[in-house]
Amino acid sequence: MPARHPLDPEPVPSTKARAVFALGLVGLLTGPLVGGVIPATLALLLARQTSRQVYAAGGFLTGSVWIRRGTQLAWVGIVLTIAALVVLLIAGLLHLAATPGAQDFAPGTD
Repeated sequence: MPARHPLDPEPVPSTKARAVFALGLVGLLTGPLVGGVIPATLALLLARQTSRQVYAAGGFLTGSVWIRRGTQLAWVGIVLTIAALVVLLIAGLLHLAATPGAQDFAPGTD
């Protein structure tokens, strides 16, 4: 590792990286409630922007671990949302199939 120049800035943690993690966590926790897709999508969009900033900072901006974890949580939240929608769709179809159909013809006619 090369020696640091005395005028080099100290590495600082990225606050956006923590926001990505927080949004990913909210997306995971609210994913089964179908509302988790919004914070999860915001986490993925912010993660893309933040990872570019961390890379461009050349080591003086830290937080790539938080970005990676937040991205993973966001994807799990989206998968949970999709799973919840599939379960709701299947339950709705089963309920619809179990209800008796309406009579198409007048009573007493064959």
